[in-house]
Amino acid sequence: MTAAMPLRSRVTAMLRTGLVAVVLAAPVGASAGAQQEEKLAPSVVAGLSKAIADAPVPADYAQRADVARWLAEMSQRIAGKIPDERERRDLLATVYYEATRAGLDPQLVLGVMYHESGFKKYAVSSVGARGYMQVMPFWVKQIGTADQNLFNLRTNLRYGAVILRHYLDLENGDYYRALGRYNGSLGRPEYPLAVIAAVDRHFAYTPIGATAAIVDPRGRSGPR
Repeated sequence: MTAAMPLRSRVTAMLRTGLVAVVLAAPVGASAGAQQEEKLAPSVVAGLSKAIADAPVPADYAQRADVARWLAEMSQRIAGKIPDERERRDLLATVYYEATRAGLDPQLVLGVMYHESGFKKYAVSSVGARGYMQVMPFWVKQIGTADQNLFNLRTNLRYGAVILRHYLDLENGDYYRALGRYNGSLGRPEYPLAVIAAVDRHFAYTPIGATAAIVDPRGRSGPR
């Protein structure tokens, strides 16, 4: 694939060649329920526990120039999902903060939320995955504390971002496999390709004075 080709076009090309068949248009809803609980090494538990330790969003965070521009742009794009502007901006500021804190592209986190919960704070899957990023409760038992509420905005996004970062590290940066793990559909193309297509279709963003990176389903990236 050519790195400069928009991600949506590359996914479409894959569909046309018959490599995959996936519905890209509509969110799949609260779909992280098949996520598998795995025994973690003590060192991994310690690292993940440290990663989710509370670090509140700085008071002036949303006023920072780069963040403010991103918030203004993304606020328009999800206005249909979250009509209240204050709630929308609070959510987006937290997305940006938690994603960058975990070393993730905020656009990727938005793509996950789009498909996991449709931006519904209290979404619950058939087997109990919770909140915006559909975090399974077993994670709280493994790496958190009993008082942590997965319906809390920052708690949910922090867990989701840290878990996705964990899977990316586990899969050596392979987004296709990491997203499959996150959704509990490792080895199947539908979910990772749908998330990546959503990023390209709904949340593509180029910061002023920068070249946006695009996510390749197999973990490669290139300039847009």
